Amino acid sequence: MTPKQVEYVGKDLEAMSFAESYHRWILDLMRPYLGRNVVEVGAGTGSFSELLLTAHPDSLTMVEPSEMFAELQANISSRTEARQVRFHQNIFSNVADEIALAGPPDSIIYINVLEHIENDLDELRAVHRTLKSDGHLIVFVPALPMLFSEFDRSIGHFRRYRRSELRSKLEEAGFRVKDLRWFDMLGILPWLLKYRIAGSTAMEAGAVHLYDRLAVPIIRRAETLISPPVGKNLFAVVEKI
Repeated sequence: MTPKQVEYVGKDLEAMSFAESYHRWILDLMRPYLGRNVVEVGAGTGSFSELLLTAHPDSLTMVEPSEMFAELQANISSRTEARQVRFHQNIFSNVADEIALAGPPDSIIYINVLEHIENDLDELRAVHRTLKSDGHLIVFVPALPMLFSEFDRSIGHFRRYRRSELRSKLEEAGFRVKDLRWFDMLGILPWLLKYRIAGSTAMEAGAVHLYDRLAVPIIRRAETLISPPVGKNLFAVVEKI
């Protein structure tokens, strides 16, 4: 099938490519569910892909429709942690059958991607068809519609999720929810002030780096001890049934 390139701002906009502590926190939550054959949808330039390779999967398949695809290939092609690395410059629904034919994956990962997809329920159903039996879908999305701002619109978000909405859509697509948790409670206030109240449409690299270095380790320890009652994001692991 002819590759389909789309206008797409990219992933990791809430935890930019250099936000290592943030990314490692997400990776550690998903690590028990990855399995041997992993698909990452919306791989961007490969910042999270590089972390996934540290889990040494047998195969890592990356799907990226945007002009970032060339940089993704350049960043990942020479890596040797996985026995097989595959690339698709397309949207997932166009290559889902091809991915399944290569061997149904153990896990499919959407990190800051599902909110960019207008018909997210159809996307989730395509994932369900592609996964192997008892395979896992792992999702990380922005939460709380009250935080939706012009910045969200500018980076191509269709929504920020309610917890009940995400659970309902995952179950409607045929999945059993194994883990659904709030993530980064302390990030709500600065996000509200900067993007919802002040109306900023920019994310400064220096501010993200500072938050990642100083705040994230503390927040992670706190949320490991006590599950937060709310958060700036939602993290979900669901199983194909």
